[in-house]
Amino acid sequence: MLKKRPKHLALHLIKLPLPGFVSILHRISGLALFLALPLFLLMLQYSLRSVETYTSLMDVLSHPLAKLVLLGLLWSFLHHFCAGIRYLAIDLHYISNLAEARSSSKIVMVVSLLLTVLIGVKLW
Repeated sequence: MLKKRPKHLALHLIKLPLPGFVSILHRISGLALFLALPLFLLMLQYSLRSVETYTSLMDVLSHPLAKLVLLGLLWSFLHHFCAGIRYLAIDLHYISNLAEARSSSKIVMVVSLLLTVLIGVKLW
């Protein structure tokens, strides 16, 4: 082997296509949802325990930083959901070529962001 291979892979120089970004964001959003699960369970517990804990939870959730975190988790859920439907369509061979895969990744990004904005404006 006379090929001179790099010792380290320069990740910042790799130009990843949009389906690659959708895949990475799918994994990141799944991780974010998994890590936020205790937070969701704690919020559920506070909302069901008593009226006092519910009002204190609502006070905490009315803070702009808490709303921003919940908006990010909403995007994580919607992106993970839309990308999961895309991967299911790929596994069922509804999406079979590269052009369809690229267009479906654009659809996933647009739909997840659009739904996040629509639901976020409604809930803010």
